Amino acid sequence: MSSAPSRSKPDPLARALDTAATQVLADVVRLSAANPVILIDGRSGAGKSSLARRLVARWPGRGRVQSVAMDSIYPGWDGLDAGVEAAFASILHPHARGLIGVWQRWDWERSEHAEAHAIDPSLPLIVEGAGILTEKTARLADVSVWLDAPAAARRRRALDRDGEAYRPHWERWAHQESVHIDRDDPRARATHVFEVP
Repeated sequence: MSSAPSRSKPDPLARALDTAATQVLADVVRLSAANPVILIDGRSGAGKSSLARRLVARWPGRGRVQSVAMDSIYPGWDGLDAGVEAAFASILHPHARGLIGVWQRWDWERSEHAEAHAIDPSLPLIVEGAGILTEKTARLADVSVWLDAPAAARRRRALDRDGEAYRPHWERWAHQESVHIDRDDPRARATHVFEVP
């Protein structure tokens, strides 16, 4: 076995997401708030969940960080807008008012709502998912992120992650994302825009 250092190149996506996490967390530190809200938007496969995991893992200070994936809220393959409205009403709006929020997980296999989850308004909150950055939600965010990535890379990552269950719905979901982008202009509402490979 060689003792020479590895010459493998770091994954470009991981490097881009690490840089994004560093910049977002610098904003969190500057805010000096106990319960900041971070929204992460982008098309499917752009790296939203991966960025959220990095933020939670590297969160400054002590205590728990609440992270909610919109994939757990959308009510089915035609539910992008309904999921965002549910996240606003049951998570973001209560959090902003200092109230406990309660959201229900969507069971994709049974096509019905499942167990409920509480959101503590005193704790930091990350919500990530396509469609989450709108005029209404952006007003409640301390930091908002738009992730952009090439279509081919996004599709490959999304299908690698979710397998064949997603393939027949790719275009259907992409259409809802396009409607959101045209209507809500999430890129313009973001405090950070990151291009990832």
